[in-house]
Amino acid sequence: MIKGLYEVHLPVHDLQRSIEFYRNLGLQLAYEYEDIAFLWIVPNKTWLGLWKTDNSRDREPASFPGNGRHLAFEVDFEDIKKASIWLTEKGITLRSHSGLEPLEPIARPHQQNVSIYFDDPDGNALELMCNLPDGSPTEPSEMMYLSQLEKLIQK
Repeated sequence: MIKGLYEVHLPVHDLQRSIEFYRNLGLQLAYEYEDIAFLWIVPNKTWLGLWKTDNSRDREPASFPGNGRHLAFEVDFEDIKKASIWLTEKGITLRSHSGLEPLEPIARPHQQNVSIYFDDPDGNALELMCNLPDGSPTEPSEMMYLSQLEKLIQK
């Protein structure tokens, strides 16, 4: 039934700053109101709602970064390899995940995907994510850098 992401809503402190942040990532502004904005992730298919609030930074720590306020954008496998440079060139700081520093994409062979992590201006956890190519190993079960997985594939 579920075929993808249609919408995600995040609280933000400064609506205009957040609109510009997400536009810089390539999203298109669909609608803007006084305290709410909607940006297309995929035009006419998937969008992000930003809701201005005074307490977007006030939250209890949680085991998952962003206290559950998390959004993963789908990217192509070839693009994930360039994503660290792309984000850094946009002035975005990458974030560690599960004890792995943000040196390169993080692979999860057991889940068959790869990710890079960062935050938006309000500390909402963001991720660029893609599937591993068909035929990729499903072991080991721990997370590792993509380059480590590629070395395992070459053996």
